[in-house]
Amino acid sequence: MQNETEVRRANWGNYPDEAQRLVSRRSRHESLAIEPGEMLLPYGAGRSYGDSCLNTGGVLLGTSALDRFIAFDRDTGLLTCEAGVALASIIELALPHGWFLPVTPGTKFVTLGGAIANDVHGKNHHVEGTLGRHVVSFELLTSDGVRRVCSASENTDLFAATIGGLGLTGLVTSATIRLKRVASPFLSGVSTKFDNLDAFFELSAAAAGTHEYTVSWIDCLSSGASLGRGIFMAANQASAEEAEAAGAKAPRSLPLFVPIMPPVSMVNQLTLKPFNWAYYHRQRAQQVTRLWHYNGFHYPLDAIAHWNRIYGPKGFLQYQCVVPTADQETVSRALLEEISRSGQGSFLVVFKTFGAKASPGLLSFPMEGATLALDFPIRGPSTFALLDRLDALVVEAGGRIYPAKDARMSGETFRRGYPKLEEFMKFVDPQFSSSFGRRVMRG
Repeated sequence: MQNETEVRRANWGNYPDEAQRLVSRRSRHESLAIEPGEMLLPYGAGRSYGDSCLNTGGVLLGTSALDRFIAFDRDTGLLTCEAGVALASIIELALPHGWFLPVTPGTKFVTLGGAIANDVHGKNHHVEGTLGRHVVSFELLTSDGVRRVCSASENTDLFAATIGGLGLTGLVTSATIRLKRVASPFLSGVSTKFDNLDAFFELSAAAAGTHEYTVSWIDCLSSGASLGRGIFMAANQASAEEAEAAGAKAPRSLPLFVPIMPPVSMVNQLTLKPFNWAYYHRQRAQQVTRLWHYNGFHYPLDAIAHWNRIYGPKGFLQYQCVVPTADQETVSRALLEEISRSGQGSFLVVFKTFGAKASPGLLSFPMEGATLALDFPIRGPSTFALLDRLDALVVEAGGRIYPAKDARMSGETFRRGYPKLEEFMKFVDPQFSSSFGRRVMRG
């Protein structure tokens, strides 16, 4: 294949560390040009944490050059662009005209194609659901050379399989999404300290009916009466009047970056507990009224380039699970107790609840319930054993693990969490594959 390069550490978690063959796509109009026996996988920005964006032994189809806008209706918010367009570029184009992403993950440096493939969710799931609910249509190029327009009314089976389908149904070349009208780049709301897990669930239930965006940071090492303590944030889009009255301006901060990878993880037993203590106590008042710029609220880690390097050469495993509402308090407590006992965890621990908005995607991750996400520096077998114990708690409760952030769950754990897998497998393209798919979807 032309334009072929070899890349290593092609995912964000830097684990597994495997060489990958990357072939850059030059145009959305070019054919796949598949060689005999070639196994393909679309590859955007490489921001998936595990091996769902890896294809060891096969070919990654790089889409970063597919970065053109095709159409934008400023009156309706309908946007059509190529699959390699980054969410950051969509914001840059649309926000000056009063439009924003209807749903956004915790980074804006992912591509639209990748966001569809992982059916990303955000802090407003209880109001807007996943991104898949806002996808109008997309063009899918499959290994037989056929281009199909997929939507809720055309090629509906492929539409459902591709949203959250991890790139296994073919190559999305372009897509149309419906943006969200906003009055300013700011969000207004409150930041509230809470003492324990019970207090979180009280705050979350109260905010669900009044605020579009809700999320919390928690201290993963807290225990006893303080188990699950943290800071809860609830916000709505700020009006132009609110922003003007507050004299709000886009923050001008110096760009931060981690220039090199340290020889060992900077997240360790010496740094983790002091950081979590300081972060919890930095807000002195129990509740503070806040006005956030969208970057600070939605994308705090994007302010630090290459932040994944702080975990050192062994990399890290991000873990995100969801457990159903019926058992969310009991299982969340058990998960946090297991993590606290282990002494392992991270600086940034995200905890929130999902709503009942169903996605059209067959393999979409969110379900109504509580979701926990955090990073674990890889310390060796003890880290993998801990995550296996967490898996057992999640699966027993009828929950599931997020494929975009996984590099180690068992096939049984995956299959038990995704009951529509058998239906999905009917639409997997015979010449598309991934390291993740081969690891968990068969046998």
